[in-house]
Amino acid sequence: MAFFVRPSKYRHVYGTCAKRDFCYDNIRVSANAWDTNMIKVNPRFISINWQASGGGAFAVLPLSQVGKLPDNYPLYRGHTAPVLDTDFNPFNDFVIASGSEDSKVMIWSIPEEYVEGQEEVTPILKLSGHGRKVGQVLFHPVAENVLASASTDLTIKLWDVEKGTERQQITGHTEIIQSMSWNYNGSLLATTCRDKKLRIFDVRANKVVQEGPGHQGIKGSRVVWMGNTDRLATTGFSRMSDRQLNLWDTSDLSKPLKSEFLDTSSGVIMPFYDSDSKMLYLAGKGDGNIRYYEYDNDELYPLSEFKAADPQRGMGFMPKRGLNVNECEVARAFKVGTTLIEPISFTVPRKSDAFQSDIFPPCLSDEPALTADEWFEGKDADPKLVDLEAGFTAKAKKEFVPTAAPVEEVKNEPSSPDKEKNYQEAYHEARKENEELKGQLSQRDVKIRVLEIEVEKLRTELAELSVYKAKEETEGELPHSANALVE
Repeated sequence: MAFFVRPSKYRHVYGTCAKRDFCYDNIRVSANAWDTNMIKVNPRFISINWQASGGGAFAVLPLSQVGKLPDNYPLYRGHTAPVLDTDFNPFNDFVIASGSEDSKVMIWSIPEEYVEGQEEVTPILKLSGHGRKVGQVLFHPVAENVLASASTDLTIKLWDVEKGTERQQITGHTEIIQSMSWNYNGSLLATTCRDKKLRIFDVRANKVVQEGPGHQGIKGSRVVWMGNTDRLATTGFSRMSDRQLNLWDTSDLSKPLKSEFLDTSSGVIMPFYDSDSKMLYLAGKGDGNIRYYEYDNDELYPLSEFKAADPQRGMGFMPKRGLNVNECEVARAFKVGTTLIEPISFTVPRKSDAFQSDIFPPCLSDEPALTADEWFEGKDADPKLVDLEAGFTAKAKKEFVPTAAPVEEVKNEPSSPDKEKNYQEAYHEARKENEELKGQLSQRDVKIRVLEIEVEKLRTELAELSVYKAKEETEGELPHSANALVE
């Protein structure tokens, strides 16, 4: 019988890792155990969570800054606890948001060039409202200056970052939110949660549209929307801790359309979907490989696999407008190692030098389709597209000027001695309260133990009474001690 090979334009896609000279070296990657991708990329910059003392920090590297970084590279400081996630504004390459363990979300303007001797960059806007650490931040794909932030206080907040205001709070999760993904036009948001549920929210109405059982393993799961379709892909673990890939119909989350066993490794799998080529990339933390699949008619067809010896701690993918179309580059991943960021280019081999329109349809542009006010008022629109045949030129820096009060004007902070005194007073107050609570707990433990002893005594006396009653029935009289017990 003849062997049938499924035809595909992407059957021969292969990945190539950049040489060491074109990697980003001397990176101090954050050692925080929170589960995020560690890195975000746009056509101009790379953002990486940084291991820094004295609070939280991250670094933003220009794509041209290859080679070994200087030891005193300028960091983005402002958070008082480790930075957990960052995200670039899709409509302004020079604006980035960060979320941290200090429960704050901060907005930053990236300078075109760092001033000589500059050691840190300060935020232009601080967004306060979450009660606990902020684990994920994600900009809206269509509306300008709309940001979603997920926190361990079990809420997601929607912000208008230009006005510096919270516009909506989304509730309904019962455990920590592990990942979130917008649909194509940004009208719905899909989330995975530690309570092993997969949910789809109409975020403007704070309403759960669909809910169903996700992966049943206790480790982290991720979700990604499959472009301009009503399908979701999730990665997670089964009850037996096997790694899984599931495909879902967003109109019915009662069970997945497809469920595929991957392997028995322990690292969380990070999914990335390219809506133009309909390819799904899977990169596991601690793995050295990247699997990729092609989606077609509710099937995920394995294409190939990029393999490397060094494991990855995180992964980020370049937006399609930042790729080199002249070399038929259909995707570019940035792999985070221990001290190195390695670009990995995925290309389709073609002999012709002409523009390959079949593998480069119009892609997402850097122009918003809606303003924040229009979107919050209920308007929807598909994202604007750009044709890459004429080449894509990134816009010059557009200054981001929030209408909210600048960070320096938000509060008149006390001078250093007063601030130190306030910290000490707060510390002693908290310590005193902690000791009082410990005392109350120990007193309650004593009371509970006394009550347990009393209950045990009553049980013993009741047992004796039942024995004496049985004796009365047989002998016709109760001993004096039994009469005393009855009294």
